[in-house]
Amino acid sequence: MPNDRLKSYLNLHLIVFIWGFTAILGALITISADVIVWYRMLFAGLFLGFYLFFSKKSFLIPWYSLLKLSFVGLLIALHWIFFFHAIHVSNVSITLSVFSLGAFLTSLLEPLFYGRKVLWYEVFFGLVIIAALAIIMQVEVNYFEGMLFALISIVLGVLFTLSNGKLIQNHDSAVITFYEFLAGLFFISCYFFFQNKFTADFFTVSFNNWMLLLVLSSVCTAYAFTASVKVMKQLSPYTVMLTTNLEPVYGIVLAYFIIGGKEKMSPSFYLGAVVIILTVILNGVLKHRRNFRKTYNSSQ
Repeated sequence: MPNDRLKSYLNLHLIVFIWGFTAILGALITISADVIVWYRMLFAGLFLGFYLFFSKKSFLIPWYSLLKLSFVGLLIALHWIFFFHAIHVSNVSITLSVFSLGAFLTSLLEPLFYGRKVLWYEVFFGLVIIAALAIIMQVEVNYFEGMLFALISIVLGVLFTLSNGKLIQNHDSAVITFYEFLAGLFFISCYFFFQNKFTADFFTVSFNNWMLLLVLSSVCTAYAFTASVKVMKQLSPYTVMLTTNLEPVYGIVLAYFIIGGKEKMSPSFYLGAVVIILTVILNGVLKHRRNFRKTYNSSQ
């Protein structure tokens, strides 16, 4: 069990690194945020559908589970739309830095979802991350609109992460993700239909955008999202969300070297990012010691 948990934790870091690259793709793709999410869910759903078919996994799930997955799919779609819009109106660094609030929000909501007591250090680390974010916001006030959209996005992200933490106990991760993407695609398509957005221009996408969308949908979505749901069999939603705080670090570093220009921030911004990194590392240490102590005591 400890080895499985360690493998899941290392795999989670790989996933978070991929998510950091997702933000770069969002900045490079030159179509609107809601259209990006529509194509992302369409292609990712197709990739997962082929995977489930060729691996001979059952598509059948109870109707009440389908309703739950549909609601989570809507949350995911809205989360991504606000995420990409935040990047477009600000930049990658600002958007990802706001995502550090996820740990604090999860520390407050996870006990309600799972009926466990609040852990003091989870709340403390969440407050530290808020302080780091305050440093960032104080010196980057010009990006307030992007911060607001990013905040809405991370609230939605926390809600679907907590929901998936429960759903994974009864369903295969690929099946969960497949139906969530289909549901998200359905809801966005309904909105586009009533907005008369399905025109010839909608499907006129440049070759560069097609390539970026395919990478976004396959590696950064179909694989990374399914794997992130799977690791929740071994890791708590809080640990997943706090580790996800490394997404800003990976994304900011990648953006600095790949995009440059407007991604270069003030020294105070990078100070806040360092605080986030140290908080994540300290949480990992405490989690490891706590789990080791539990395993040791149970073996006595």
